Amino acid sequence: MKQTILVTGGTGFIGSHTAVELIEAGYEVVIIDDLSNSKLEVLDGIEQITGTRPAFEKVDLRDKTATENVFKKYPKIEGIIHFAASKAVGESVQKPLLYYRNNIVSLINLLELMPKYNVKGFIFSSSCTVYGQPKPENLPVTEEAPHQKATSPYGNTKEINEQIIYDYIHSGADIKSIVLRYFNPIGAHPSALIGELPNGVPANLIPFVTQTAMGIRKELTIFGNDYNTPDGTCIRDYIYVVDLAKAHVAAMRRVLDEKTDRIEYFNIGTGHGNTTKEIVETFEEATRVKVNWKYGPRREGDIEKIWGDCTKANNVLGWKAETPLKDVLASAWKWQKKLREDGIM
Repeated sequence: MKQTILVTGGTGFIGSHTAVELIEAGYEVVIIDDLSNSKLEVLDGIEQITGTRPAFEKVDLRDKTATENVFKKYPKIEGIIHFAASKAVGESVQKPLLYYRNNIVSLINLLELMPKYNVKGFIFSSSCTVYGQPKPENLPVTEEAPHQKATSPYGNTKEINEQIIYDYIHSGADIKSIVLRYFNPIGAHPSALIGELPNGVPANLIPFVTQTAMGIRKELTIFGNDYNTPDGTCIRDYIYVVDLAKAHVAAMRRVLDEKTDRIEYFNIGTGHGNTTKEIVETFEEATRVKVNWKYGPRREGDIEKIWGDCTKANNVLGWKAETPLKDVLASAWKWQKKLREDGIM
């Protein structure tokens, strides 16, 4: 009997890739999304890749009644992977209350409904932002690294939500959770049928790189070249979105099928960092396409360097990020070319 998994934000970038991996691993998938930052056509891509169209409900998770109706309609849901959240760091500084309401109320509604509908497993999409700018002695960061004060309301919602999940389980709620702290997800499915589709000007590096290479953007600005790093530009741990999606399948299997602690935390990254300049140069090498870029001043709120120690995920989940960076960046370019072919951008 197939286990049914609810994927919130399942038409988004990470959610859609995770839906694919879940279906291919033999799960039934139900997607909830309000389509505020994604498109319904993503379901077509998921279906083309897997041969299965996941069930879909257009629901705003802040609406508890509408959310509860999903559990009534699909009574066999056993686990939830919760992606749905507002996620633009800059926008969160401008609209903090929107972020707090959207990211926190949606989580509380789901957690309250889980015991009522006998849903046992909860995978939470968290972020390395909870670590802030780690001290040099804490690099690479482990799951035990101290948390720093969040540099944005978005980051703060991740910290608060982790605490809410912990407190709820600690209170005796009959659920189990795995919190996955991602580093920087990039790339697209090798089929180029799904990928990252930012609204307006991209806030993330890779879509800006691919759009500049395509001529949609005039030039890419690398913010700051005087950081304490090998080439002066910021360092991040860039993880392939398909590898990241597979980590969710491993986490769901663990939370539903194994005897484990009621709450566990895992870093999900490659275990090493690349500078922004290295990413641009590797993209050019992988695609043989030149990117028009320049240096600009440092950007407020940017962390100088962070990468993860992912040993725990490797050993306990039996999961590892394995795709070479060149292949990941080539997949992002293939996706950008597909968007151009389809007349999207």
